[in-house]
Amino acid sequence: MVLKTHRWGSERSDAVICVHGLTQDGLIFAELGRRLAELGHYVVAVDLRGHGDSRREPPWDIETHLEDLIVTLQELGVERQTWLGHSFGGRVAATAAFRTQGTTDRLVLLDPGLHVPPGQALKGSEIDRLDWSFASPEGAANALLTGPSIVATPRQVVEAYVRRDVKRGPDGRFRFRFCPSAAVVAWSEMSKPPPAIARLPTLVVKAAVPLVYSEAHEVNYRSQLGELLEVVTVPNGHNLLWESPRETLAAIEAFLERDLSNDGTSTHKAVSR
Repeated sequence: MVLKTHRWGSERSDAVICVHGLTQDGLIFAELGRRLAELGHYVVAVDLRGHGDSRREPPWDIETHLEDLIVTLQELGVERQTWLGHSFGGRVAATAAFRTQGTTDRLVLLDPGLHVPPGQALKGSEIDRLDWSFASPEGAANALLTGPSIVATPRQVVEAYVRRDVKRGPDGRFRFRFCPSAAVVAWSEMSKPPPAIARLPTLVVKAAVPLVYSEAHEVNYRSQLGELLEVVTVPNGHNLLWESPRETLAAIEAFLERDLSNDGTSTHKAVSR
């Protein structure tokens, strides 16, 4: 499946590919896309199958998401990429980076869902499979603000997301656009053992109050990557681009502005702004 994409910057054969988290869509990366485009990057954010404006039909497993991404990049003419993923999208991006090491330059993981304990995955899937409907967009915003992934997201940020995402159904109720069945499968995928680690320059941006990322993941990455790994902790919770946008964007920008040396390590590159 060719996925719906959102793009910033001049089109070229190398790109930063952004993969969103569970229940969201590619426009979650809009501010990041604009900022990186100003630095000369070409940024492509996808709507995963079952999310946003991409088609809904199954399967929704990691393998199918990878196939969709590869087909989409081929359609766009992208030959080299940096993978960037948030939450469930972090697991997808980490898997994609390992499978495409010959054409991948870097990996950026934002509070990634590399592995979720089965009990947590069950709880999450039981919540997301329900028919969450609301009498008004305000009700949808209130539901998000009281959810477990929200620590310090400003209400106006959530309200702007809701205005863009929720749709009114034939019954007059408002619902988010994601496919609940796809969300259930994503939780199941995250309960499996974590993906293999690509030997690439890797940035992990973790929340001070993480939702799906654990220190065990960091220990594993550090033992295998050594100096190729950079870890940055930002304030607040799981929705980094909502709750700590300044710190998160600064970490990503600095990481991508470094030149890659022949051995895969990176050195700082001055970029005109």
